Amino acid sequence: MELLLIVGLPFLGALLPLLFERHGRLGCSLAAAVAPLLGLGLLLWQAPRVFVGELLVVSQPWLSELGFNLSLRLDGLAFLFALLILGIGSLVILYARYYLSTREPMGRFFAYLLLFMGAMLGVVLSENLLLMLTFWELTSLSSFLLIGFWGKRGDARKGARMALAVTGGGGLALLAGILLIGHIVGSFELSDVLASGDLIRAHALYPLALVLVLVGAFTKSAQFPFHFWLPHAMSAPTPVSAYLHSATMVKAGVFLLARLYPALAGSDLWFELVVPVGLATLLIGAITALFQHDLKGLLAYSTISHLGLIVLLLGLDSPLSNVAAVFHIINHATFKASLFMAAGIIDHETGSRDMRRINGLWKYMPHTAVLAMVASSAMAGVPLLNGFLSKEMFFGEAVEHAQAGNLLHWMIPAAAVLAGVFSVAYSLRFIHDVFFNGEPIDLPKHPPHEPPRYMKLPVEVLVFLCLLVGMLPGYTIAPLLAVASAASLGGELPAYSLAIWHGFNTPLAMSFAALVGGVLVYLGRKPLFRRYERMRELDAKLVFEAAIQRLVAVAAWLTERLENGSLQRYLVLLLLSALGLTIHALAPLTELTGSRGLSPFDPFTALCMALLAASGLFTAVLHRQRMVALLVLGVGGMLVALAFARFSAPDLALTQLVVEVVTIILLMLALYYLPSRTRRESTLLRLARDLLVAAGCGAMVAVLAFAVLTRPYDTGLAEFFLANSVSGGGGTNAVNVILVDFRGFDTFGEITVLAIAAVGVFAMLHGLRLTNPTCDPQGRRWAWAKNPLILMTLSRLLLPLALLISAFIFLRGHNLPGGGFIAGLVTAVALALQYIANGLEWMDQRLRLNYQRIAGFGVLIAGLTGLGSWAFGRPFLTSAFGHFELPLVGEFELATAMLFDLGVYLTVVGATLLVLVNLGRLSLAPPASEEIH
Repeated sequence: MELLLIVGLPFLGALLPLLFERHGRLGCSLAAAVAPLLGLGLLLWQAPRVFVGELLVVSQPWLSELGFNLSLRLDGLAFLFALLILGIGSLVILYARYYLSTREPMGRFFAYLLLFMGAMLGVVLSENLLLMLTFWELTSLSSFLLIGFWGKRGDARKGARMALAVTGGGGLALLAGILLIGHIVGSFELSDVLASGDLIRAHALYPLALVLVLVGAFTKSAQFPFHFWLPHAMSAPTPVSAYLHSATMVKAGVFLLARLYPALAGSDLWFELVVPVGLATLLIGAITALFQHDLKGLLAYSTISHLGLIVLLLGLDSPLSNVAAVFHIINHATFKASLFMAAGIIDHETGSRDMRRINGLWKYMPHTAVLAMVASSAMAGVPLLNGFLSKEMFFGEAVEHAQAGNLLHWMIPAAAVLAGVFSVAYSLRFIHDVFFNGEPIDLPKHPPHEPPRYMKLPVEVLVFLCLLVGMLPGYTIAPLLAVASAASLGGELPAYSLAIWHGFNTPLAMSFAALVGGVLVYLGRKPLFRRYERMRELDAKLVFEAAIQRLVAVAAWLTERLENGSLQRYLVLLLLSALGLTIHALAPLTELTGSRGLSPFDPFTALCMALLAASGLFTAVLHRQRMVALLVLGVGGMLVALAFARFSAPDLALTQLVVEVVTIILLMLALYYLPSRTRRESTLLRLARDLLVAAGCGAMVAVLAFAVLTRPYDTGLAEFFLANSVSGGGGTNAVNVILVDFRGFDTFGEITVLAIAAVGVFAMLHGLRLTNPTCDPQGRRWAWAKNPLILMTLSRLLLPLALLISAFIFLRGHNLPGGGFIAGLVTAVALALQYIANGLEWMDQRLRLNYQRIAGFGVLIAGLTGLGSWAFGRPFLTSAFGHFELPLVGEFELATAMLFDLGVYLTVVGATLLVLVNLGRLSLAPPASEEIH
């Protein structure tokens, strides 16, 4: 329960800032902090169990047949990431309260931030890989909203689109990889996957699955060659950047690698794929960061470099390198969050992030300067700070792997030192160019000053942690590092030491070389800057936008070739494609006739089929006379209903009958605003083409039907449903039991789509007004405002009877033909008849119903019925039934499926009337002078 609350609280808490936005900035930020603080308390409540190595798993069956269960786990690795997400998230909320302007929608910002937080918690706490993937995609969507929060700015919109496109594409690759892993293991539960490492690595699909998973991780964590999106995400507000770079989003990729390490690592392919990518990202990010003039740009590329370092450590595939990677995840989160917040303070108080202008801030902002200098030193790996310890472990592992003698292994320590040199250089530039180096130049806000007291508090907390971990690692971070690393390794921890001093050794010499080299590079930076400026820089944003434009151009060209606005052309292409595919599928048949005999000839059925064919033919022939064609088409619908009844499908017959009535009403409302006749447009050549296509498709359907119906088509499904309808679903009407029980999830999806479609139609029609036609084709004027007295009287008499029939059909549906869908259509038709007979104004006065809410309540009731099964430990939408005895009434049956069917009923009523009634409201009232009484 605690794990469910930890994940669910941010989603629920996202409503609070919106509700409390009217209470001012303080009330809004306090409301936003409630969920993360409660979640952090619940997480820390579980800490004693986690630190003794206990694995906490809660699982709720959902789509068990697909392997998709709502399973959550809390081990050391999940605890670490959840602690970072909730802890830094709480500090970001406090920081954002002072960063955001009073003119900005703070409630919406915090709502997006909490959605993002909940999605990240879902990723790190998921036990089921499919559930994790769901939250993974939600992080892409919510980060899109956050990066594009300042939507009026073009760079924000483009940065958000780029991030969504790259990470969304990686998510598709990850989906394929996870499906392959599930196929290999036979389960999507992490406990099973992590225990099946040998099975996965020995499988023929392992290389493909590994590549797909790595693409998903690399795109999310901005690894080369997908690193270009991250610097352009800097158009987001700085609180978002601080959160995204330190504890969320980009850390999701390295979390995935650390989480799946026991299952996917341990092979040469893992080393050969992960190490080069991490190495390239480490160097590209470190070198490019030095030459950025934008403060957040420097920090963005440094994030890329440090993420490459973490990926490289995980790729080295040794227990100690895994520990070093986890350690650097912690350290990077603290110093990078504090640096971004410091950069935001500088931007907030000076109005600029250009390091060529914001010089000499030590004199104006000494407190902020000290905080930023300590955090920068931690990023550079200066001794007595946390970054130094994990960097030393990295150097040690690089030297250890160099002994393998391979060229790639030899490159690792050299690249590590080179990246360290540039890390020191860009950290020095952050310190010197911003806080020293003369006086500020043309600042939008001058003179700068310290920010509000509590805006610095989150930075102070994080910088204090950098110092505390750097000086007392054994007393502070050691237990958390041990449990997190053990969970990532899936086994015993290697021997390692967090001592500050290990004596004079090679890693210390490498650290010294990086520090000295970094100072020298910074001192000689001017020639390097001139050379860099002469280089032709490849703007990733321009390349990405150009690729998108080319893609759009290709799509437009293809659309132009296929779409010309002609419905006939679309139908011809569709029918010819279907005809070609069917012929291709039937070509291998050596004999068209199967072993099953034909049904005996029935004159009455043959007559009805002939009338059905005639109705279709006459509809096509008379299509220019729209009202006549509609009436003939209605005859065809009624004959289809008779055909269902003739072949023992009473549920389908009832449904077809009522759907036909609704369809006719809908078409009549639409045709009212169209000309009663259409002019001839088709040439004889086009008519000949259409005739050939129609004849070919008719023959194809006839041949296909003959081939299928003369062959045995018993699959066992019908026998299963008939045999289990009573025992499994408690109803003798197998059709209804299938809809509300066996395939209830399908039905739930269908009514959801129906409700969404109805709301979409309502949104398109809302506010639209069309002028009524004033006369018929013969020039006779329409009569306005008066409703037929006979129809009004009959409709009012029929309404109670129709509602009674609707209730009867609904109640009997579980055992006899009927159910919520048919009953809902009957009710909708009865109410629609009242609108037609009595008019909208008369009905609005007597029946004040909100059909949007009715449809929404229907979907909600159906969903809550499914959720109710969880209380009894059963999968989503599992139904239950029982027999009860009442005096005088006797024995009767109650089934939870009736509640689900009630949801179907309300959704159908609400959606149908929402469309029909709003179509009826399109008319503009005629002027009084035009009314005919």
